[in-house]
Amino acid sequence: MTTRRTPPSSSAPVAPGARSAGRADRAAPARAVDVRSWVGGIRLSGFMVIMLSLVVLGAWVLVPTLGTYLDQKQRIAALEHSVQVTQKQIDDLTAERERWNDPAYITAQARERLFYVKPGEVVYLIDNDIDPAAQPVEQAAVSDTAQVKSSDWAGQLLRSVTGAGLAKTAAGSAAR
Repeated sequence: MTTRRTPPSSSAPVAPGARSAGRADRAAPARAVDVRSWVGGIRLSGFMVIMLSLVVLGAWVLVPTLGTYLDQKQRIAALEHSVQVTQKQIDDLTAERERWNDPAYITAQARERLFYVKPGEVVYLIDNDIDPAAQPVEQAAVSDTAQVKSSDWAGQLLRSVTGAGLAKTAAGSAAR
């Protein structure tokens, strides 16, 4: 057998980086794809149609099942997170219970919260022990023209309601 060599001027496949400078300025013609000939080239056999329909049927059956599976996985993850949070709360409460089993902690809490003292001790309570610089200042007046008036709004409301109820209407008596 003899091998056939292609002449150098023929259009043999060339790697993109290996093109010569003389060929770079010529554009390669675009290949037109005829869709009708491509679709016409597809031949469907009976076995192929059955297999394709089984794949479509399998996808139709499995997609809702897959959605349910993913939903359940999300629920499981949320419940596991809830269990972790609850376990942390249980651990905190257990530690709190262990602290209350200590007599020194109970004594400290009774002294702090309920102001209990041992016999013979003197307790000094200091009210308003905040630094004067840290105390909030009184709010300044919002406006020079707006003033606070002390008025009896309940009395004014009562006078307004009784006045409206006892008044004679001019339109009602003239129309009759």
